[in-house]
Amino acid sequence: MNKTAPHKLSVVFCWHMHQPFYRDAESGSYALPWVYLHAMKDYTDMAAILEQVPGARAVVNFVPSLTAQIDDYAERIRDWLDHGGVLPDPLLTALVHEDGQFTDSERDWLLETCFRLNHERNMHRYPAYSRLWNLAEQCRHHKGLHYLGDNYFTDLVTWYHLAWLGETVRNTHFIARRLIDKAGNFSFQDRRDLMTLIASLLADIAPRYRKLAEQGKIEVSTTPYAHPIIPLQLDFKSAHETVPDAILPGEAYPGGKERAQEHIDLAKRAHASSFGHPARGCWPAEGAVSQATVDMLGQSGFDWCATGEGVLHNSLGYNLREHQGGRDLYHPWRTGKDGKIACFFRDDRLSDLIGFEYQSWGTHDAVANFVHELSGIHHRTMSEAAPVVSVIMDGENAWEHFHENALPFLSSLYQAISEHHEFELTTFSEYLAKHAEQPSLKHMAAGSWVYGNLSTWIGDHAKTRGWELLIEAKKAFDAAQKAHKLSEEKMAAAAEQLRICEGSDWCWWFGDYNPGPAVRDFDRLYRNHLRKLYQLLETTVPASLDAPISEGGGDAEGGGTMRRGN
Repeated sequence: MNKTAPHKLSVVFCWHMHQPFYRDAESGSYALPWVYLHAMKDYTDMAAILEQVPGARAVVNFVPSLTAQIDDYAERIRDWLDHGGVLPDPLLTALVHEDGQFTDSERDWLLETCFRLNHERNMHRYPAYSRLWNLAEQCRHHKGLHYLGDNYFTDLVTWYHLAWLGETVRNTHFIARRLIDKAGNFSFQDRRDLMTLIASLLADIAPRYRKLAEQGKIEVSTTPYAHPIIPLQLDFKSAHETVPDAILPGEAYPGGKERAQEHIDLAKRAHASSFGHPARGCWPAEGAVSQATVDMLGQSGFDWCATGEGVLHNSLGYNLREHQGGRDLYHPWRTGKDGKIACFFRDDRLSDLIGFEYQSWGTHDAVANFVHELSGIHHRTMSEAAPVVSVIMDGENAWEHFHENALPFLSSLYQAISEHHEFELTTFSEYLAKHAEQPSLKHMAAGSWVYGNLSTWIGDHAKTRGWELLIEAKKAFDAAQKAHKLSEEKMAAAAEQLRICEGSDWCWWFGDYNPGPAVRDFDRLYRNHLRKLYQLLETTVPASLDAPISEGGGDAEGGGTMRRGN
């Protein structure tokens, strides 16, 4: 006789949307374009898919520092369209260069920049764009780049932006369709029309997700303001819980608890402003937690948080998948002071299948395999009252490696699960509203969704050097604050700059396993942010900021933008 589970298997997709601060505090210009490019492609497509598939449900996590930058882009592009002036990004400036007469250095920069995307999925699918690549390669080979004319570069920067549009936009929007069909010889008016489209897409991000939340299709959650690694702000020694030989700074981060609380409080206010309701859940930056971290999150009023599967292995002291079919992975655990907060744990296998494996599969096979995996979990958790699978991953960097930006895959996946009699798509808050009682976790091990530890952000010489430079800058900030010599306005600007420097992305990139160009970009940007902090504090910029922290040189999977859970 077949054993039938009394309840459906709850499935929660949590898509994390995040980019660090790329804006220069002095010039207001963005050093790298990833905020607006991901907004017009991945954030736009994700919203469209959730709108179009009737049974789709998900949690979408927006970092406040990202939404602030999206809003800034949208406002400044609209101001340029209405009044002229200066655009916020050199790549956007190049897009609407009136005559295309770029300098030699600008041409070199465009040739380096405008092929930064997945060639197979987003360049060679368009013959006109592919031809631009082949021309450049031929000219490089024969040392003839100077033969490329002005039209080449205006077409190149236009195609780059067309290729970065969301699949749903390229398929349906008349401006996108017209320019793709035109294929080349783009006029200034063509490019201005494309800029108008980009402005509208950016301005619509927050309102679109807000509406989805109001319709009950999604839950929008948050992350502490500028994406800091809170366990390390609170105590560097927490890294030793899982990596005993990690190299650490010789002193604690000054005022770390107050800094962490400030990021949490700012996130709550920013989230309510952007999405019209308080955030009930928090994805701590990189899923980085510790006992002290979850205590803070619970006391700050969050109902739930989430982290990686490896953290639960370390917290319980054994590998869950080797015991009882991993059943304890498939329910949240009460944690934090007095069990105020529930913590969900990422299924690393399922999340990494989407993040790294299915991109090379056919859509039908990938969806069928995922449903098969869910059925296996459903069978193994039949004795559980309310099993839930948490699929948590980067919501922006995986999709360019899929056919048509994962539009067919995600649409089919949502539909298959929502229509399956054994499964139920839900959100973390909705799940807890029905199943508040959960077992308690005695101790939350310090770790993250990457490998279950904190080694991605501390522990080797380069990453620890990054922290040491930040410690010195924080001391300068504290001294200026104590001296009361700067105006309230200047101290507020310095405080915002300090928050930017406390973000996680800088140390993520340090290390010889990451690609050299990306490491150098983020190394330079981090040290520039620290320099700006000293300048805002009106104190001497130390010479130590002149020396690179890390060179990179590796070949990390996916270019280093994502990592597997284990």
